[in-house]
Amino acid sequence: MTDGTLLLIALLLPYMGSLAAAFLPSRSRTLAALLAGSQAMLGLAIVIWLYHGLPGGDVVRYQIEWLPSLGVNLTLRLDGLAWLFAVLVFGIGFLVVLYARYYMSPDDPVPRFFSFLQAFMGSMLGVVISGNLIQLAFFWELTSIFSFLLIGYWHHNQSARDGAQMALLATAAGGVCLLLGFLLIGRIAGSYDLDRVLASGELIQQSELYLPALILILIGAFTKSAQFPFHFWLPHAMAAPTPVSAYLHSATMVKAGVFVLIRLWPVMAGTEAWYFLVATTGLATLLLGAWSAIFQQDLKGLLAYSTISHLGLITLLLGLGSPLAAVAAIFHTVNHATFKASLFMAAGIIDHEAGTRDLRQLSGLYRYMPITATLAMVAAAAMAGVPLLNGFLSKEMFLAEALAAHSGTIIDQLLPVLATVASAFSVLYSLRFIHQTFFGPPPVNLPHQPAEAPPWMRRPIEVLVIACLVIGILPAITIGPFLATAVSSVLGDRTPHYSLALWHGFNAPLIMSVIALSAGVILYLLFRKPLNNARRSPVIGRLRARRAFDTILNAIFTGAQVLENLLATRRLQVQLRLLIGIALIAGLLPFLQHGYRLGAVPVTLVDPIFGFIWLIGGVCAIGAAWQAKFHRLAALILLGGAGLATCISFIWLSAPDLGLTQLLVELVTTVLLLLSLRWLPQRLPDIWAGGRTPFIVRLRRGGDLAVALLAGAGMAAITYAVLTRPLPDSISRFFMEKAYSEAGGTNVVNVLLVDFRGFDTFGEITVLSIVGITIFSLLRRFRPAPESIVMPEQQRVQNAYDERQEGRSLGDTLSDYLTIPRLAMIWLFPVIVVLALFLLLRGHDLPGGGFAGGIVMSIGVILQYMALGTRKTEARLVIVPFRWIGIGLLLAAGTGIGAWVFGYPFLTSYFQYGHVPVIGKFPIASALLFDIGVFAVVVGVTVLVLIALAHQSVRKPRTVAEEQD
Repeated sequence: MTDGTLLLIALLLPYMGSLAAAFLPSRSRTLAALLAGSQAMLGLAIVIWLYHGLPGGDVVRYQIEWLPSLGVNLTLRLDGLAWLFAVLVFGIGFLVVLYARYYMSPDDPVPRFFSFLQAFMGSMLGVVISGNLIQLAFFWELTSIFSFLLIGYWHHNQSARDGAQMALLATAAGGVCLLLGFLLIGRIAGSYDLDRVLASGELIQQSELYLPALILILIGAFTKSAQFPFHFWLPHAMAAPTPVSAYLHSATMVKAGVFVLIRLWPVMAGTEAWYFLVATTGLATLLLGAWSAIFQQDLKGLLAYSTISHLGLITLLLGLGSPLAAVAAIFHTVNHATFKASLFMAAGIIDHEAGTRDLRQLSGLYRYMPITATLAMVAAAAMAGVPLLNGFLSKEMFLAEALAAHSGTIIDQLLPVLATVASAFSVLYSLRFIHQTFFGPPPVNLPHQPAEAPPWMRRPIEVLVIACLVIGILPAITIGPFLATAVSSVLGDRTPHYSLALWHGFNAPLIMSVIALSAGVILYLLFRKPLNNARRSPVIGRLRARRAFDTILNAIFTGAQVLENLLATRRLQVQLRLLIGIALIAGLLPFLQHGYRLGAVPVTLVDPIFGFIWLIGGVCAIGAAWQAKFHRLAALILLGGAGLATCISFIWLSAPDLGLTQLLVELVTTVLLLLSLRWLPQRLPDIWAGGRTPFIVRLRRGGDLAVALLAGAGMAAITYAVLTRPLPDSISRFFMEKAYSEAGGTNVVNVLLVDFRGFDTFGEITVLSIVGITIFSLLRRFRPAPESIVMPEQQRVQNAYDERQEGRSLGDTLSDYLTIPRLAMIWLFPVIVVLALFLLLRGHDLPGGGFAGGIVMSIGVILQYMALGTRKTEARLVIVPFRWIGIGLLLAAGTGIGAWVFGYPFLTSYFQYGHVPVIGKFPIASALLFDIGVFAVVVGVTVLVLIALAHQSVRKPRTVAEEQD
């Protein structure tokens, strides 16, 4: 097995574990934790194994062709930097899983929690090992989605829901900006492949698109890594369970933005714009986060703002633009993940055992939980930058870079002072965390009697604290080789000389560090009591980020409401008029730009029979429009007549596939529309006082007629221009020549749908599935008032059958009118099923295919509902539409993925001829599996809509439970 294959397995492991955990019983906490921990350990083992070639500069790659013509492929790329982050993802992920096993309550649906956690783990891994910018943006958005689910896991908690919504809106909006920036970078470099982009640094920085691409990418990175002014979402995300905070908000998710900045540092850094935007933002975030953390009364709130501060420190280092600063940023990223994850876990243990995280209630916990207290003190000391701990080393590198000259600006000159102040603040809030929690008098009136947590719940903290100590004491032989590999993979030939020694003599950074430690202790001793009474941080506390976010959100909603009131209407006719009018204007633009020219093919006379068919279709269309205001049933029948004329036109013009599909669609939509007529409201009378039609009504009808004539004339003009052009002038020649030689099919239309444009078809059946589920979700809650569902022509029938309709469904009612042909409908069902399968199997060579076969199958089910009614049909036919839709999508996707196994792009089809002694030679095409998926989706969606309509009761009122639902 190759290294690339192992890398692919490492990426798939979390998703497979997530899927397995989703099907576990809700009370199987231990089993879910065992499953999640096993996949994390296996993934970590794979990543560690893949390290062997990275120190020499090798890169593990695995590529699957997706859209090679657009330069978008599924590319996995593991270098030193990605390896370091992958170890954090799997390593700390395993420790969080072990911790969560004891933290999460057995009463919670814990398997769902581990399912979300593993899916997030896979998404974060996808971000760090992506070798394609578009792929990175895709996984980036997945991290936003799964973090939303994890933050809002306790959905009964309003603060959790609000925090999840805030995090999703902020990071997803930033993700859109990131994608736009990546698109610009890909356009400049001529490829989205990461290797190609990293080799185009000079080209990118000299491009006029550099600045907009930089701004867009920075917005995405700043929102994800909680940089000012996008930092507001992180403190509110602390409503999540503590394992989520320990994993997402210290080691993984908030590091995604930092990772992108490090990854693109070789090609984006070094310009004035980079320095100004990144360094200024990082410095503001560093100071704001540190200042705000000092005044927090909640342990997780303190840690959240300290996380913001340290993320600002890393961003500031990257913004300075020097290679040594980049080394310090990478080093501090690892150090921060270790001590901050352990601190979050310690805070969770305190909350779990004492019942509160309020610093004003906590005191003297050392005598109750000495082991946890000791571990937390070591981790907090590392956060403060105390010597012999890992945080001290990276802080020393930061202070050294703060002293170095970079740009000569006022920021550069003030940086040493501001860096020392921020370091003093970190000492202050770290000391406050330690002293107010573990020292002082015994606590009183705590919700729980504090005690040590179970030993295995402390093991993850112990591992991380040991890492802080070992790295701090022996950095050169522990983290040194791995840091060197990561740094060289980013900086390459620009890698500077740096030292991880504990002692560099009495120098300026050491003096600044001593000043910061002393100042932090003195400030805490002077202001301890005022800090305990503080409700919010002075000055900055008045700038309520949550209030600003809510104000912006309300402004967006208000603006949308204003636009809706101005432009939207509840009348479907007005919306359709606007839609068709916009389409008409868009269709006119090419004519205005390029003119209108006919082809060279001579015009022939219209066959009288064909003209007569069109005349009938036109009369039906006009009659449907006229009857719509009098009798909707008659309008529906005439509309079907116009559709049949179109169907005959397709067949006449040698398009049997289109004709067959049109005929089947007409049958299904006519029946479904017939079932829907009863839900339409009564029409208002067009004739008002005085017996005359108002002018506004005549004007509206005249406008509708004008739009219809213009749209019809436009389509006629386009059709006429196309039909007068010879075949070589159209794209159809390519498909006619390649259909059999490259796809093994003689039915060009079907080959086009399932082979050449299979990706489009896959998207279409996905959209069709979403639409079907949406219709079902809406109709299952829709109960119109009785007076609105009874049309005037139905009043007599309604009154006659009121008693019989009580509690009966529409399908049962409809079957009462079909007593004579009922038996024929029942007997026709097996024949229709065979016909559907026949059309499905022959579609690659003759008119038919998955869509046509699915529609025929749906017609058979509809006939059963009409003949037997809802209850009897569903008792005889066990049809679960959601399973049909799911199986269809999986089959279609599986066909495309199967091509990857043989080294071909997604949805590449394969065909071969087999031989059976009696039957003879017959074609075998993989596209058939894709067509079966289309077949299943069409059946599932159609039957789902049918069920939604057939189960609507005429008079049955909703119960109290249904009203609440």
